[in-house]
Amino acid sequence: MNMSVPDLSVGCRFADYFVICGLDIDSGLEPDRLCGDNLHVSPLDRAYKGKILAHYPDNVSSNPFDEHAVCMLCFPAGLQFKTQKHCLEPRFHSFVVTRENASRYYGFSLIFYEEVRNRNICSAMHTLQTMYITELSSGQTPPGHRKTTGKESSRSLPRSFKLAPHTGAASNYYEIAKDKLYVAKSIALICQYPYVRVSQMFLENLFRSLPRQPGPGLSPESYVYNLLYEVPVPLLGQALRLYVPPAEPHLDPIPVVIRMPNPPEELPLLDYPLRVMFSTLGVECVVQLFTCVLLEHQVLLRSSDYNKLMLVAECIISLLLPFTWAHVYVPILPAPLYHFLDAPVPFVMGLHSDSAALSLTPNGPRSVVLGSEAALCLVDIDKPDIQLPEELPIFPHRTPLIEELNHILDKHQIQRPETEPTKLGVPINGSSYKPMNDSMSSSCTLPSGGLRRKHSFHDVLDWDESRPLNASPPGSPTRRAAPRRLDALQRIVDIVKRTGVNIDDVDAETVMPTTKKKILNDEEQYAEDIRFNVAIRETFLNRFVHIFLMYENFVIMPDQGRDSWLTARESMVNFDKASFLSDQPQRHRPFLSRFLETQMFATLIDNKIMTNWGEYDANLQVFEHRIKSVRRRLGEGGLATRGYSVWAGLAGGGGSAGAELEVGAPGERLPHRAAYYRAFPARLDANALAPPPANDRRTNSLKRIKNAKWQVKDCPPELLLGDITRRLSTEVTPAAIAQNNRTFVEKLLKECKTKTKRMLLEKMGTEETDLGFGTEVSITGVEESTMIASLCDLLERLWSHGLQHKMGKSALWMHLTNYQELEQCSNSTKPIDPNYLTPALAWCVLRKRLDYLSSVGAEVEAQQGSSSANRSRDSSRGGSRDSSRDRLSNSGTLERKSSQPPCPLRPLPESLTFDMRNVQAMTDIKTEIGYARAWVRLSLEKKLLSKHLRELLADATLLRSQYKRTAFLRCEEEREQFLYHLLTLNAVDYFCFTNTYLTAKLPYRVLIVPSRKASQTTANCWISISGANGESTPKIPIPRNTSEFVFHHKNLGILSTLRIGHDNSGLSPRWLLDQVYVRNEVTGHTYTFPCNRWLGTGVDDGSTERLLVATRMRSDRTPRTPAPPALQPPQTPTTTHLSTSTIQHMIGDCVNAIVKWHYQSKRDKDANSLSVLLCGENGLVKCLEQAFLCGFKSSRLFGKNLFIWDYFARVKEEFKMSLCDEASAQSNKSCGGVAYNCRQDQEHRSIWRCYCHLMDEISSVGRTSGKDGKFQLFICLSLREHWLHRMLVPMSMTRVTGEMYEEQSFLRKRGLLTFLRQILEPLDEFDIVLENSLTQGI
Repeated sequence: MNMSVPDLSVGCRFADYFVICGLDIDSGLEPDRLCGDNLHVSPLDRAYKGKILAHYPDNVSSNPFDEHAVCMLCFPAGLQFKTQKHCLEPRFHSFVVTRENASRYYGFSLIFYEEVRNRNICSAMHTLQTMYITELSSGQTPPGHRKTTGKESSRSLPRSFKLAPHTGAASNYYEIAKDKLYVAKSIALICQYPYVRVSQMFLENLFRSLPRQPGPGLSPESYVYNLLYEVPVPLLGQALRLYVPPAEPHLDPIPVVIRMPNPPEELPLLDYPLRVMFSTLGVECVVQLFTCVLLEHQVLLRSSDYNKLMLVAECIISLLLPFTWAHVYVPILPAPLYHFLDAPVPFVMGLHSDSAALSLTPNGPRSVVLGSEAALCLVDIDKPDIQLPEELPIFPHRTPLIEELNHILDKHQIQRPETEPTKLGVPINGSSYKPMNDSMSSSCTLPSGGLRRKHSFHDVLDWDESRPLNASPPGSPTRRAAPRRLDALQRIVDIVKRTGVNIDDVDAETVMPTTKKKILNDEEQYAEDIRFNVAIRETFLNRFVHIFLMYENFVIMPDQGRDSWLTARESMVNFDKASFLSDQPQRHRPFLSRFLETQMFATLIDNKIMTNWGEYDANLQVFEHRIKSVRRRLGEGGLATRGYSVWAGLAGGGGSAGAELEVGAPGERLPHRAAYYRAFPARLDANALAPPPANDRRTNSLKRIKNAKWQVKDCPPELLLGDITRRLSTEVTPAAIAQNNRTFVEKLLKECKTKTKRMLLEKMGTEETDLGFGTEVSITGVEESTMIASLCDLLERLWSHGLQHKMGKSALWMHLTNYQELEQCSNSTKPIDPNYLTPALAWCVLRKRLDYLSSVGAEVEAQQGSSSANRSRDSSRGGSRDSSRDRLSNSGTLERKSSQPPCPLRPLPESLTFDMRNVQAMTDIKTEIGYARAWVRLSLEKKLLSKHLRELLADATLLRSQYKRTAFLRCEEEREQFLYHLLTLNAVDYFCFTNTYLTAKLPYRVLIVPSRKASQTTANCWISISGANGESTPKIPIPRNTSEFVFHHKNLGILSTLRIGHDNSGLSPRWLLDQVYVRNEVTGHTYTFPCNRWLGTGVDDGSTERLLVATRMRSDRTPRTPAPPALQPPQTPTTTHLSTSTIQHMIGDCVNAIVKWHYQSKRDKDANSLSVLLCGENGLVKCLEQAFLCGFKSSRLFGKNLFIWDYFARVKEEFKMSLCDEASAQSNKSCGGVAYNCRQDQEHRSIWRCYCHLMDEISSVGRTSGKDGKFQLFICLSLREHWLHRMLVPMSMTRVTGEMYEEQSFLRKRGLLTFLRQILEPLDEFDIVLENSLTQGI
């Protein structure tokens, strides 16, 4: 039994307006000029001007009625006329209108056709038709005349129509004596919330339940009044039962339930079925469209169904949660607004397939007339296919996301398009599908199929010809020949037909049976769609939650008031993008770096900042609620690993809950309604639809259902917390608190041990594989940057445990800055500012001053060195160190200890504050979290992390002032074990700072060490340095009269090459250079560039510039075993001659190293540059130089030494002579009796031309390079162009080879020449990419 609730609070009204649109008889037949000039088409195909015939009520203050916008969207293609030959079924579509303040309201329109009974309108249409036929008959066929399909004909049509049996012009022709004329009419609802299903049921059943003959039934005014004034929108978390018209007039009203979700536990309202979008477009297409919308590209949707345009647009926008689309949003673009397509801003628009904005091609309307298509994403919903913008980055974890979505579709038995595989790797149209693994995808078209239906057997045969794959361009992967399976099936069909069997009625299910799906009624299908919507939206939201799980740490909160911040918001930096990206895997950064620049991400950060003043965005609340749930579910340990956990689903299944409130069924509003209606009234009874009094509105019929129960179940807290929660005691006794704290400390220490062990093993495993000592190691998808970010998270949690007063987002950085302030204040000459320090820090400063003075006094008394003074200072701080740890730290096995000859450069300070100052000087970092992570990465790369943290924790006074006694950092035994675990990371090399902060401007120190023989030069010298990051410095002048200087440049990465030279000016320009040292002043990486050659003309090989290859000095490890003398190349071309077997082994090792390098991952390639393998010590160039020097007659021409380049130059001259005079070349014979008849071969002639062209290029570019430099450039370029091994045989057959080489040389002995050619041939399999410093622009 129901009970009345007159004082029940409700939300806004379900519908603000009920609208009737159609033809205004008084205005007559008026063309719609806003839809463009359409005189070239039949009058039945033209658009006419419709008007708002009536709307109820007249006005709502919260939503003023926009007559122009509503009429335009109720008839997006204008007012249409049809005859009985056309399809006259009612069509429903929804639309959305965006106000100036960015708020939206929704409209729902049902378009149906009614017979025109006004003779004037019929006569006017007949007149227009006659004029149109007259123009066609006189030969004035307008350009662009559209032809349709059909077989009808008429005597009144022109002859050209009758001769074409398939033009179907009769269907677009109106004869007043034979045809009935119908005009479109629309009834619509304007609502604040998109309850699509209820609105569609109301409009369709209102049209059907109109009494068209005498009998029972309510008037339309009764149903409209009930919906407008008696049905409210339920409050958050409430469900409401209301009544809609029945399908027949004599039936009772149909009860339906609407529900308003309750955020943040539930997602915002979405009543559009995602099932339709996925079954129409497919998972692949949806993910690509989702990526384009996220990056705020221009998105244009096309379909012949207006409702599909709105559905796809609303569904794809709903997947953006917690982000919102903040740009132009017109899911249905009416004809008068086609100029919006020229907007140079991001948009999401929907365009009808038959619109005039489409340009015609031989295959039909295919392309869209737009101003720019570079950033356009075009989606054809009906085909379906998608055309993507250029260089679209891949969404993070795209392949796992597609697999997860496919799993949900399988669970809910959602059918895919016919051309899309249900699982990855299934062949598509005869070709195997491969997931996209590149970081960028070029512009392409992804085909998909339509909805599955019941096909005949002939349809199965025609699938490959009829489905939209034919729309793909020729030669594309989607435009392949028909599979052999269909050819074989066609032959079987031909055989069956010869036997007389009719296969027209054979069901395709008989040939290709599929799984039968349970048939659901409307209510069951709606409930299933709601559950599917929740599962899909939670999956996408879960991806965002795991990507931005720690985003709060990088938000820069303002320190001014709300109004000041809003005024200066556009010019302020609110998010530390560089630090956030440094935590992300390398393969995800192309997408994330572009996404962080979008307006939707900036809006989310602004909403986060607005929470400081109590303003909360609903989407942000849902997002943060999910983040907290994931953190509770993963726990601290799982959170640090940054692993992905699939959304577990709702306890209640995500279905609709039972209704708690009910609106009474509508009653008759007209005492004497019409007996029946011939058509839907153009205007309803205004008195019957007058609004009720304000104090009586929406309360008379609202009831509360007795014993209503909600179907929402709360998840037990035990299921959300990890094992650590169940181990904690809920008591508040001191013993229980101590036990809980001990459990936390043990867990943190165990996590530290596990994490450092994993980092160490995976890094050592990778290096062992690179050296060839181990098997292939799988990193299991966890990149080094992610692991180090996890270590940073662990350090933050360690420093946050037991903190007394947290003053910033980063507890570690707060501790570091406090330590830095104490170090700066420890100078007794600097006065103490009492307003600058907190009381705790002031006491620490005084204590530190006293400790410092006492240590100085003890040093003077004892007359000891600085080492004992340092020990006294450390002991006065109260730090307790274990003697075994000191012995381990000083042993040199794990800590930095240089046992090599000392570097001439002055060593960098290894203090904690020195690294802090370097990090604070980085302008890319904006937040405390960012500074802390940069400092951790820098310390880890310098192998000083354990040492720095030990120094930081040694100040017991500062530690006691900031942390409780139970804090992890004050547990001495656990703290020592923690530092020891960090110490083990020094066994491997990390470049986590160098490879992360690529845009940071860093200082580099250069030390030039000339030889004592010629240490001075009068020329102007310069250097240019290149690194693994692809950056190269311009020519940097070397200051005169100094050998050491510093320059600043953007991060070069790991240095690879250095080019040094001079302009050969002055009286004594010759310069003998020993080597060059370059050091990164932040990371401390030192590189040596050995040279030991002359620079200047007339000496050595005449080079005024040389390319030197870097060797990184490893001062932190034991000295490496020196290479045997046989493997060391000579300093000059004629100093040492090696045996042929030794040279063969050297070349083989170099080729193997290059092949292995190409099979390494990109991360490992950066640490071992290809330039080093080619031009470094024992590189391929040096080894080939030994091969060409073997048996070289270099000192037999007037006692002057010759270089290999001299031999190459003479070979070029002989090749040129042979190309110019081939007739004389045939009579010549090579040395050793080999005839030159092989030169007739076309391949050899092409090799001669390539050789001469390459030599000319090198000679023209490398004027300042010496002969050895030109030889190095020749080897590198010929390897890049895959010419080197092909040139050896033609070179060996020249007369020059016989004159300049001995019999046992590589170029004259057949076996050695074959070895040299075959060992270099495998390098043709790789695309060798050289640095610009090597190629010099060639």
